[in-house]
Amino acid sequence: MSAPADETTADGAPKPLRLGGMALRNGLLVHGPTHWSAAVRRKDGTIAVASGRKPRLRGRVESVPGARGVVRLGEAMIVIPLVKRALPEAKLPWQDGRLVGVAAATTLATTLLRRRFTGTGGEIALAGVSLVPSLMALGSGDLAAYHGVEHKAIAAYEQGGDDARDAAKEHDRCGSHLMAPMLASNIAGTALLKRAVDKPGPVVGTAVSLASIGLAVEVFNWSERHETSLAARILRRPGYELQRVIGTREPTETQLDVGRAALAEILRAEGVPAAA
Repeated sequence: MSAPADETTADGAPKPLRLGGMALRNGLLVHGPTHWSAAVRRKDGTIAVASGRKPRLRGRVESVPGARGVVRLGEAMIVIPLVKRALPEAKLPWQDGRLVGVAAATTLATTLLRRRFTGTGGEIALAGVSLVPSLMALGSGDLAAYHGVEHKAIAAYEQGGDDARDAAKEHDRCGSHLMAPMLASNIAGTALLKRAVDKPGPVVGTAVSLASIGLAVEVFNWSERHETSLAARILRRPGYELQRVIGTREPTETQLDVGRAALAEILRAEGVPAAA
């Protein structure tokens, strides 16, 4: 499949596909423009691969700032059960008994904090505590390594490199860059809501959370369009440090092989000719 005229580089070569992904505990899920692919390492050491078409919501919502980000994240979540159906061996990031216990403890802690503290300081404390399960998941061994696989495989493809092992394990489009703007907007939105409404209900709270996600995605996209600006570099710094310190680890060669399989499958599914 050849790229359209507006999807070519200055020398006429097809532009790389815009790829995203999600690390699994035993492999990698990759998102392409129209398809997904996944590769996992089975218990017997072999690699299982699957792919399929991505569900898409069409309509005016695609052009509405804020709403379009929520929709795209929702579409990415819908892919997960499709992956599990095609690859029952796939282990999702939250499939860990320890995380269940931590999540339960976090829920209890936020309930107690909400009763004890009010105001902006309390909201900041609540937001910080709520991040504990996510940070714990990100920092766990194989998941962090496959997060590194995700970044290396996609970066190597985008940069036209020969192999993922030499690519950086941090990536500018990592979802970790959403965390700081999402946290800030959620804290600000909740604080403003409490001033306007005496006792905000769960529906209103959910609306604030969705608005925070939408705003964070818009900030994420703005940073990508203005990647050389000082503001974009500042906005990306927390996410980059999160990747560097906690979220990613250098993968082994066998883990990189899983990433290569997932990448090869997404390119096949998207109709990209194999390299000569």
